[in-house]
Amino acid sequence: MEKIRAKRNRTIMLSEDERIELRKELSMLSDKSSVDDVIDKTFNQDLFDVIDFFPKHFADLIIIDPPYNLSKDFAGFKFKATDDNSYISYIKSWLPKVLELLKPNGSVYVCCDWKSTSAIYQVLSEYTIVKNRITWQREKGRGAKTNWKNAMEDIWFGVLNEKNYFFDVDSVMQKRKVFAPYKVDGTPKDWEETEEGNFRMTYPSNFWDDISVPYWSMSENTDHPTQKPEKLIAKLILASCPKGGVVFDPFLGSGTTSVVAKKLGRHYCGIEFNEEYALLTQKRLNMADRNRNIQGYCDGVFWERNTLKSQRKQQGV
Repeated sequence: MEKIRAKRNRTIMLSEDERIELRKELSMLSDKSSVDDVIDKTFNQDLFDVIDFFPKHFADLIIIDPPYNLSKDFAGFKFKATDDNSYISYIKSWLPKVLELLKPNGSVYVCCDWKSTSAIYQVLSEYTIVKNRITWQREKGRGAKTNWKNAMEDIWFGVLNEKNYFFDVDSVMQKRKVFAPYKVDGTPKDWEETEEGNFRMTYPSNFWDDISVPYWSMSENTDHPTQKPEKLIAKLILASCPKGGVVFDPFLGSGTTSVVAKKLGRHYCGIEFNEEYALLTQKRLNMADRNRNIQGYCDGVFWERNTLKSQRKQQGV
């Protein structure tokens, strides 16, 4: 049965006519390929069937959002929770091959939750130099009466070369409100006064509390059960992929990585087994031709939550 949605619901959906047309835009690989064969494409195939066909060392950045060690239904594809050792074996079945696609000076980010984070770290540290763990606060989530509400997720950051990897910290500065402004000789120190309040530009830490998980009134929202926010992925891409570089996602889902890469002037490539999600990816990529806005990011600045009025004013909206 179809969901009954509110009139203000902005969730991206597919009509049957769109499915027919968008299927023509999906790609398939059946043999060894070159970089030109794979960039700016969505492959609707099983990762394990196609990974050996991709060119080695073509990606500047790999973003991986694999199934967590939870029982989950991804539009008919069911992933079943298992014990820790079995989950580690699952990660090892694909991670080494995926990392073969990364350039020697490239970076990789792997998403996980509290239950799978130790397994991800254990395996990632065998194949890369782990630089950091990002923890981001999920703004929404169901309450729990017999446990603590699960409101955090992790992203592990790894590189192949300790001394040679791309990282542009200036591109991921955050604009924060200043509540206790400090002045020197009556002049603001490291902050500015505006009609909308006092703000300071700050370097990013590895704890991100400015992310909103997509929901029904956001224009990026889909019915994918574990969709990552565009703002979250934008930080990873801006920091770790140069303009014109290539971002690869082997578990593409509804396409956030590819869509954000396109919006930010990077090439993209992704693999998604489920056709419905692959079609949503193509629709979102087409939508990005008309609108490249990323909620919470404008004029090269990441804004805190609940500063929409200031963002709109800066954009001239």
